[in-house]
Amino acid sequence: MAVGLIIIGDEILSGRRQDKHLPKFIALLAERGMQLDWAEYLGDDPERITATLRRTFAGDDVVFVTGGIGATPDDHTRQCAAAALEVPVALHPDAEKLILERIADTSPGGMPDMSQPDNRHRLKMGEFPIGAVILPNPYNKIPGFSVANHHFMPGFPVMAWPMMAWVLDTRYADMHHLRAHGERSVLVFGLAESTLTPLMETIEAEYQGIKVFSLPSVGDAERGEIYARRHIDLGVKGDPSLLGAAFERLLAGVTALGGEIVHPADAVPVPAGTLPKQD
Repeated sequence: MAVGLIIIGDEILSGRRQDKHLPKFIALLAERGMQLDWAEYLGDDPERITATLRRTFAGDDVVFVTGGIGATPDDHTRQCAAAALEVPVALHPDAEKLILERIADTSPGGMPDMSQPDNRHRLKMGEFPIGAVILPNPYNKIPGFSVANHHFMPGFPVMAWPMMAWVLDTRYADMHHLRAHGERSVLVFGLAESTLTPLMETIEAEYQGIKVFSLPSVGDAERGEIYARRHIDLGVKGDPSLLGAAFERLLAGVTALGGEIVHPADAVPVPAGTLPKQD
């Protein structure tokens, strides 16, 4: 089962807010030995949200969705999920209970006045697609919801991140550390990607279960003096049992091509004579 992330909100696409969910979700997955397979950003467009969810509901992926589950005019995610599933929305009884508790928590004397329009309107946040189960929100009790392998939560990081962690630990503990994975890389100077491509292809052919990656940079002085020069972040990732041999093969190949190797951890060039000989 692949893992995907959908981030919804015009404020992300317009630049009014900077997305923080993607790096955090990647980190939460990594802590559990999991990886993110794909991610999508969507604005507050009901037709596009519905079409996207209809497509993802038809698959087998585990999908986390942030944003748009409130009850303001620009929140469409709950209704779009229902439309994609071709079911109506209805006030979930467990969500109703939690929202009433939250209203009581914020009311003078703990006695909410449900005759007030704003309090009645807040119950709309508990209207989920028929068949959904609630997703607990430890921050303010206003729940998200889950349908099959889709999990919907607010766009606020303070709420979404613990909800993400809860889902990963409660629903998908059997997926933790299921795919063994490792990664090692170096900085390469003095070589072009086109020169390195045959070496990369050879390593992938020789070590099934290993992928070679290449991230070129024209220079980034903010990261330090060594990074200011044009370089390539070159590495291998995949099966840990093959990683060491593949990495040594990569180092030897770069050396044979005349490239300069620098390890990012200490930014010190690899001493001459320390690389394995290549037949």
